[in-house]
Amino acid sequence: MDSRPVNGKKKGRSVVTSTGSRLRVLEGNAGKKKKRAHVPESLEGKGKMIFAAAAIAVLAVAVSCILYVSDHYHVETIYVEGNIHYTSEEIIDLVTSQRFGDNSLFLSLKYKNKGIQGIPFIEKMDVKVLSPDTIRIIVYEKSVAGYVEYLDRYMYFDRDGIIVEASEMKTAGIPEITGISFDQVILYEPLPVENQDIFKKILSMTQILSKYGISADKIYFDSASEMTLYFGDVRAKLGNDDNIEEKVGRLQQILPAAEGKKGVFRLEGYTGSGDNVSFEQDKP
Repeated sequence: MDSRPVNGKKKGRSVVTSTGSRLRVLEGNAGKKKKRAHVPESLEGKGKMIFAAAAIAVLAVAVSCILYVSDHYHVETIYVEGNIHYTSEEIIDLVTSQRFGDNSLFLSLKYKNKGIQGIPFIEKMDVKVLSPDTIRIIVYEKSVAGYVEYLDRYMYFDRDGIIVEASEMKTAGIPEITGISFDQVILYEPLPVENQDIFKKILSMTQILSKYGISADKIYFDSASEMTLYFGDVRAKLGNDDNIEEKVGRLQQILPAAEGKKGVFRLEGYTGSGDNVSFEQDKP
């Protein structure tokens, strides 16, 4: 049968079904393979060379940047501030002892808004780049008011009485607090004492002592919550809270005179003026 197109219709062919009906089958593009465009081998080779050249260029730039940062940001001078419990040398060693610890740019990124874990008394540290070869390490220490001894450890607490550190080492400049009763100590929880206002007294006293440049070894509270300060073999009975700052100010003046002695200063009645302060030496 002639399958040429009629009236512009697409050319096809006819088939006869088992019922005798005729069907017209149109020929389409299905099943026909598309020919792959031929790319000359010279162009393929040129593309590979361009890609390799680009990769080498990127690598060279990256290496150059690394070398520049390494050389240009090499730390030569370090300032430390805010440290009390650690010396500046100890802080510098903590910051610079690890890998890339001599690179100011790396250190500024590493210690930006990041807390410090595993180092007692330090909450966080910040590194500021003053110039490519000079940095400032700012230490933010935990607020510590005093410590108590518990199970052969020194339990340090903050201004609210919350235990912030448990250490086997005693830290100079932080007074031991005695005369208060508790039955357990849990890290990061308040010290369970009956009178929680005692911590306000401790904080106030440590701040006053710091103001007058005095460091007490121990603060003892008696049953009436009156304080006695210990400075080695010398004690100072302060009595109640009346004129407490004046008492410490007077103590600053007379404490050097007791060097090498054993005894107690009686400041219970000191009102801020006069010489009504006595020193009672301990009996041999």
